[in-house]
Amino acid sequence: MEIVFLLAACMSIASVALICIFLFANGLPAMKEIGFGDFLLGKMWKPGADIYGIFPMIVGSVYVTGLALAMGVPVAILTAVYLAFFCPQKAYRVVKPAIELMAGIPSVVYGFFGIAVLVPLVRTISESVNGRGNSIFTAALLLAVMILPTVIGVIEPALRAVPRRYYEGALALGATHERSVFFAVMPAAKSGILAGIVLGLGRAMGETMAVIMVAGNQARMPKGIFQGIRTLTGNIVIEMGYATGLHREALIATGVVLFVFILIINMALTLIQRGERR
Repeated sequence: MEIVFLLAACMSIASVALICIFLFANGLPAMKEIGFGDFLLGKMWKPGADIYGIFPMIVGSVYVTGLALAMGVPVAILTAVYLAFFCPQKAYRVVKPAIELMAGIPSVVYGFFGIAVLVPLVRTISESVNGRGNSIFTAALLLAVMILPTVIGVIEPALRAVPRRYYEGALALGATHERSVFFAVMPAAKSGILAGIVLGLGRAMGETMAVIMVAGNQARMPKGIFQGIRTLTGNIVIEMGYATGLHREALIATGVVLFVFILIINMALTLIQRGERR
């Protein structure tokens, strides 16, 4: 059984290694041919003219992801706190499965919801600033909903894992139930809370289908949150089906940039958690 477990672990590592080798072997030569500066900082994406600049897509991904976290993370944290410390048992049996069910809904269904409900709503709200329904704000709002089950699913067990004596000690010192939870238990669970936020960040940055359906898919620098954009993942999915030659390699290079972003985020989380353990 030790050999079986070792082989399973090696297969996981080998899979990640093969993905890295494929991406970098096909993406770095394209970056070199286009020019690293022109590729990463270029503001125009015109495959027909062999112009490949992904800076608008990088900015679009950062805007959408950051705004989604700003809207979704506070709701997720408060929901996790409610489930762990304030939710009656009868209500918990309903709320918890409902949140877990959200994680199983396909992205395309979220996308349909965004098109049918959020896009017209945002279009109405942004009429005064000449905004569009397919925009950064719409994509971020949809992603904020989509990351909720991921973030809640990590933070709630982290809160429950805090030793009971933290809460009881705060009560013994005269704190209320609410103060004991927010000022004694939550600081002790900050590592798990941070892990949930980072997983939500990776979920938001890697989401493709739902974002394509509501973001507008315009490869240009955004001028406001009510303007359409194209994300890195959307750029790959939209054009990979017919891309050839340098165009295809540029799309793979876009995947390299996205992969590096996620790698940096995960490494930062690992370093932070190691620092807290020390």
